[in-house]
Amino acid sequence: MIGNLLRVTKTDLEAYLKDSSLLESSIYDEETDDENPNLTDIDKSWDGILFLLTGQNVANTDHPLAKVLFSGQIIDEEQDLGYGPAHYLTPEQVADLNDQLSKITTAELKQKYDPEKMEAIEVYPSIWTEEGDGAFEYLSEYFKTVQEVYSEAAKNGEAIITFIN
Repeated sequence: MIGNLLRVTKTDLEAYLKDSSLLESSIYDEETDDENPNLTDIDKSWDGILFLLTGQNVANTDHPLAKVLFSGQIIDEEQDLGYGPAHYLTPEQVADLNDQLSKITTAELKQKYDPEKMEAIEVYPSIWTEEGDGAFEYLSEYFKTVQEVYSEAAKNGEAIITFIN
């Protein structure tokens, strides 16, 4: 289960909300081998990143920073992009979350890293105790990627769509 963040214009977001098949077509375009430069894969780090931000896993979080990856605003409840529907944030919401994310340091994340608790509450994937510090480095690198995506989207006035495939 791979996490993805897609930066889109406000106009594109509005089009996807009206016709979600356009989103699916843009993500899974069989016609071109070119990768979408606005689509970022964060591998299997998504639930671990949520834990570092919220202290909870995806199934049990109601923390405001969970919106970074799962906003609760769904493009199309009926659409399955691999493991459920896509979530979205408006450009204004992206700017607000970027302000919060940009202040979070690696040292702060390291203090919140708790492999035993992550295993106990079943944070996906179950690698935390066996991988040790390597697992934290993995999460830290992908968290930096998430920060970069939000920074770029905020700078460009873009929305962000997230999904698992």
